[in-house]
Amino acid sequence: MSLLVDVFVREPNGKLRLLEVPADVYQSGGFESWRTTVWGSESVRALGARLLPRLADADLYVEAEEVPALLREVALLRTHLDAIAAGTERPRTLAEHRAGIEDRLRIIEESAHKALEIGGGVLIW
Repeated sequence: MSLLVDVFVREPNGKLRLLEVPADVYQSGGFESWRTTVWGSESVRALGARLLPRLADADLYVEAEEVPALLREVALLRTHLDAIAAGTERPRTLAEHRAGIEDRLRIIEESAHKALEIGGGVLIW
């Protein structure tokens, strides 16, 4: 199973509405196990990340006002990819694990930019 990255908007009544994603768009935020083994890992927490580590305990709802913080967090993690890949559990080679983390960060970043454009948020679940 895989974590999904979606963009949402809040309706006037507060209800969350997910935006439709074209069928050919890959929207994985990593394997389900990455909640704890990557995003919630000590390696990521030690860098000062505060949003993505929340996935260790629950789905992550990044409301519109937090999206800039999510983008900063993605940029921070991207600058430490080698350390994160080396310091987290991996079923593949270090290079493959690093590439997988980099791909997932790109997906999260693209979703965050789309959310910024429309005044929405990002859900990773």
